[in-house]
Amino acid sequence: MCVSSPGAVHTIGSGTGSRAVPGPHSQRASHPSTSVLRRRSHRVRVASLPHGHVYVEHLSDPGAVQPVHRLPDPAPAHPVPGAPWWPLVMLSEAWIRRHAHEFDIYHLHFGFDQTSPAELRRIVDTLHELGKPFVYTVHDLRNPHQTDPAAQDAALDVLIPAADELITLTDGAARVIERRWGRRATVIPHPHLLPLDRWRDHAPVGSVPVVGLNLKSMRANMNPLPVARVLLECASRGEIRLQLDVHTDVVTRGTPHHDPVVSHLLETARRTLNVQVNVHEFYTDEQLWEYLRGLDLSVLAYRFGTHSGWLELCYDLGTHVLAPSVGFYHEQHPGVLRFDWDRDGQPDADQIREALAGLRGNAPWQASALERTQQRRRIAAAHAEVYRRVVVVREAGKGDAA
Repeated sequence: MCVSSPGAVHTIGSGTGSRAVPGPHSQRASHPSTSVLRRRSHRVRVASLPHGHVYVEHLSDPGAVQPVHRLPDPAPAHPVPGAPWWPLVMLSEAWIRRHAHEFDIYHLHFGFDQTSPAELRRIVDTLHELGKPFVYTVHDLRNPHQTDPAAQDAALDVLIPAADELITLTDGAARVIERRWGRRATVIPHPHLLPLDRWRDHAPVGSVPVVGLNLKSMRANMNPLPVARVLLECASRGEIRLQLDVHTDVVTRGTPHHDPVVSHLLETARRTLNVQVNVHEFYTDEQLWEYLRGLDLSVLAYRFGTHSGWLELCYDLGTHVLAPSVGFYHEQHPGVLRFDWDRDGQPDADQIREALAGLRGNAPWQASALERTQQRRRIAAAHAEVYRRVVVVREAGKGDAA
């Protein structure tokens, strides 16, 4: 059975310390209290799916006594390089039944791409049968790895109505959730991704901005080629220095992501003035930080999506971001630059050129470590409050049943 409080929607501050203006879909949170959790005989135990991702690791209050204990990820038999927590071992009816005594709350974030709606239904039904509260953070209203939205829609049609509490990252996403499913979500922003002890001030933008477009492995929501052509023209005129990055598998024949059109564009780019082409394997965290620190602007060429962790890391490192007007990237933080796509998937070249021209001499787009630390404490307190509410409601339901 789904338990929902119609007024349980709160927004806490962004990385700048601001607070969202209350509206029909979100209202200012009262200061969250963790006293109820601390009065329990033990810290509230959360089966977090996943736990080992840096986003989830940064949901805790740095340096404070934690009222929340998130279970470590069980090791999958065949983990994916770069994501040792996937596939999610805890995303299983059998695991839930075997380990129900080990957790108080089941909190799903992401990683269910390969799980069918029928299996998701069995999982949430099992949680309700066992009296375990189910919390779901809606990161992706549209899965960036899936061209067809039908699979994600089907999963959301199971998860969102079944959740005892919903969380999302922006007010815009909360409005969509309420419009499509009639559910209200607590809005808690994305935390920092750069470790707090690795902060370093970014230099101001120079007279010739360094601009990066990273094609990665050409995942489903990427549409970089028309954007790259605009950037190449600007570089050829000396208006920017352009770095084009791509993973090795995109230019390697016989690999699943091989794209001959991309390979051809990169050959053209190598012959263009003020352009550097980098073909490499997946970056380590350290390599990614150094790559982004070397840019003044990172361009996100996404055809669709919802929120961006890449954008959050840029904000930590001081790198400006130019993002399309899809999803809710521009709600994550003030100052995200914007361009539009037309119906044919072509970018508005004038908007891109205007954004580039306005960069020269600008201060870096960067939160301070103190701002991110303070935000993280609010994020941790807001999650503790969500957990407190869901436990109180679930225990009250047990009392009524008795």
